[in-house]
Amino acid sequence: MVCSRCKTIVKSELDKSGIKYVSVELGEVTVVKKLTESKHKRLYIALKQSGFELIDNRKNDVIEKLKRTIADLGTCSDEDLNTSYTDFINMRVNDSFISLNTLFAEIEGITIEKYIIKQKIELVKEMLGHNNLNITEIAVKMHYSSVAQLSSQFKSITGLTPLHFKQLRHISFNNPATN
Repeated sequence: MVCSRCKTIVKSELDKSGIKYVSVELGEVTVVKKLTESKHKRLYIALKQSGFELIDNRKNDVIEKLKRTIADLGTCSDEDLNTSYTDFINMRVNDSFISLNTLFAEIEGITIEKYIIKQKIELVKEMLGHNNLNITEIAVKMHYSSVAQLSSQFKSITGLTPLHFKQLRHISFNNPATN
């Protein structure tokens, strides 16, 4: 789980399954009592149908912790993020970046750096569509060194410039017939 919508979906599946929980955080659910084998299996199937997986082994635990840490990068202010991404990840996940990157690439098929860029671009897309920030403000908020760096990464991932993306998004929201 890497977003608040994911948490909502998981809560819904837990409720449908009659599973009482204490909390649902990104990548982690705390249940009131241990699940029976049949409830565990039903939850596994329900979450799988919603595009999620139950994490049952150490490697996947590390990957989920890493994904949560990367999600936290997007919400850090400049004061909070007074170190490099590599050091931030090392401190939060408590493992060497090199071994984390190797494990991440093995499980996810992508390097941590490329995953961070994709996640940042997803946040930028949300900001462009739902925020009154201009591209310069978004670049600063997302810790880009310049608008040019943001625009270059955005275009390499989406095939569009941020401005073109925003224009297309504006057109599709204002013209429901195109949806």
